[in-house]
Amino acid sequence: MTASLVPKTGFREGRILFGASIFLLCAWVLVPLYLLLINTLSSPEAVNGFPKSLLPEFDFESLIFFSQFQGMIDALINSVLVAGLTMILAIAIGAPAGYALSRFDFAGKELFRIMILLTRAFPLPLLALPLAVFFIRTGLDDSVFGLSLIHTTLALPFAVLITFSLFSGIPTELEEAAWTLGCTRIQAFIYVVLPLIIPGITASAIFAFVISWNEVFAAAVLTIENRTLTAFLLQNLDTSPLHLKFAGGFILVVPALIFIFAVRKYLFAMWGIANR
Repeated sequence: MTASLVPKTGFREGRILFGASIFLLCAWVLVPLYLLLINTLSSPEAVNGFPKSLLPEFDFESLIFFSQFQGMIDALINSVLVAGLTMILAIAIGAPAGYALSRFDFAGKELFRIMILLTRAFPLPLLALPLAVFFIRTGLDDSVFGLSLIHTTLALPFAVLITFSLFSGIPTELEEAAWTLGCTRIQAFIYVVLPLIIPGITASAIFAFVISWNEVFAAAVLTIENRTLTAFLLQNLDTSPLHLKFAGGFILVVPALIFIFAVRKYLFAMWGIANR
């Protein structure tokens, strides 16, 4: 009787621990977003007052003022352009590299994988000065394309490793079957592998977009007039009132959340491909 109760008790404790972990994880993510929303949609007096209200006042004065701030719309457009170019470049370079790592054996393959990871071992502030000098000499400074190259460098290791995992999850027998039916390697990739891998490639592009959207150091160092939204906020909100800081943070966070929510099905599809 006692022995039969032990597994049930352990199972119940495991479920409680699992539920508590999920609750803490959700709270860790959602509570800061909820506080950001409340303070963004509250009046300046409520933001600076105490005690804090748990419900927003739906006061849009801070958002309207910030949206009309000179240069904000241009910075938002620059962020979208840089993130878009980063997505395209990261996938255009990372996907072929991931396919090669997955399908071919060549000398130095493991060293190449390690070198990809080592690209993230050097902190960006250490490279900021030589990068700034190089960009000035080549005319890439203060440009959308130049900044997208830096962000591509940051996103490329993730793109290569994610696509490598995704290609490894697709059996090579599918391509071999296409070869026996008269397809070339390129045709087999286009008609057999590519339709299966598109959700995963899209998910990799999402990661590249988020990395570019949130990056601030390179954008602040390498741009002056064509700043992205993160660099623009860093420049202008340092001495701004608290309610404007919340409004700026809200404008920075919401587009990324909307983008991720819109393409969430591709994120879920990626895990399914990688776990095959």
